[in-house]
Amino acid sequence: MRHSGGVTDANVIADLSGPDPFPTLRQLREDQPVRRLDMPDGARVWLVSRYEDARQALGDPRLSKRQVPRGNLPSNAGSPIGHHMLNADPPDHTRLRRLVSTGFTARRVERLEPRIATITAELLDDMAGRTEVDLVDAFAFPLPIQVICELLGIPVADRDSFRTWSNTIVSGGLIADPARMEQVRAAIGQLVGYIRNLLVDKRSRPADDLLSALLDPPEDTDRLTEDELVSMVFLMLIAGHETTVNLIANGVYLLLTHPDQLEQVRADPSLLAGAVEEFLRYESPVQTSTFRVTTEPVVYAGVEIPEGEPVLISLLAANRDDKVFTDADQLDVARKEAGHIAFGYGIHFCLGAALARLEGRIAIGALLTRFPHLRLAAPVEDLRWRPGMLIRGLAELPVRYDPV
Repeated sequence: MRHSGGVTDANVIADLSGPDPFPTLRQLREDQPVRRLDMPDGARVWLVSRYEDARQALGDPRLSKRQVPRGNLPSNAGSPIGHHMLNADPPDHTRLRRLVSTGFTARRVERLEPRIATITAELLDDMAGRTEVDLVDAFAFPLPIQVICELLGIPVADRDSFRTWSNTIVSGGLIADPARMEQVRAAIGQLVGYIRNLLVDKRSRPADDLLSALLDPPEDTDRLTEDELVSMVFLMLIAGHETTVNLIANGVYLLLTHPDQLEQVRADPSLLAGAVEEFLRYESPVQTSTFRVTTEPVVYAGVEIPEGEPVLISLLAANRDDKVFTDADQLDVARKEAGHIAFGYGIHFCLGAALARLEGRIAIGALLTRFPHLRLAAPVEDLRWRPGMLIRGLAELPVRYDPV
């Protein structure tokens, strides 16, 4: 099917799932900021790509996270992992978020800073004996997965299994390809089985960690059901490291491919916190929101979306909107404009945003200090980006540096 923009849905979906979605996102934002897409299996979604509309949609109570998308679109509702706060509206969402938010308060995140710095230093020590590594494998992945595992109280030794399951689950993306979705279901089943066994172990051997606290809340307070516990651990494991892996790897990639920006950060380390915000804006680690469904007809950019329709919001497109960000397609580590929506907006704003920012700032700062001559070890055109419309991240990032 062709729309007024003259580009087939299949081409749009392929472009948005590929290594360089930005030309297509720009065209959509300018010509069709609200576009209906017919997916390969015949299901229909609406894609919102302009900043003004994206921010409105993210906070719009007429878009429900609870309703099941119709057609064959992937949905976790009703499954063992479907009972978390990303699949809930108020008041259920309010209750679920309140029960887990104690683990991600500003004070608790601040207390994690010394431990994050220690883990970072240990990973850099491991890198020091070599002169070339895949930075994703050696640094960007193990740091956030160790942090979230320690926070929850999960054996870090199982991190390779988490990585395999997580990669499969997020690569399923938002396209209901039958073969891929079968792999996703298998990975979800394996991770759910792991979590259920973990809960049994935690009940018999509690510790000073977030999962033990969720299992044994204070008397006379609300508690999570078994399915809610499984779902929330699932969400925190996947979301708790995926965004940060991509933030770190994307940020380093951007600096290495923009030497003028790298020199600015090296010359003035106080720019690093703002640079992390620019990395989040410029290469948003989460490309597209998860599904929302209209509970009544809604209008964005003059386009009416009927009731009961699945809606996706392109965070990546919105964060490159030049009506909001000056020279939006230019990386600027000293940018003063704020307001990117890489972590979402409204009641579903990412609970772990402060933790991801802290990990990104510590990791990238320490890496640049430890290896001042860090450089890419492969041509930019040979780098592989993870497929799919959900995650925006590098599959690997080969780098070279001088031995320490």
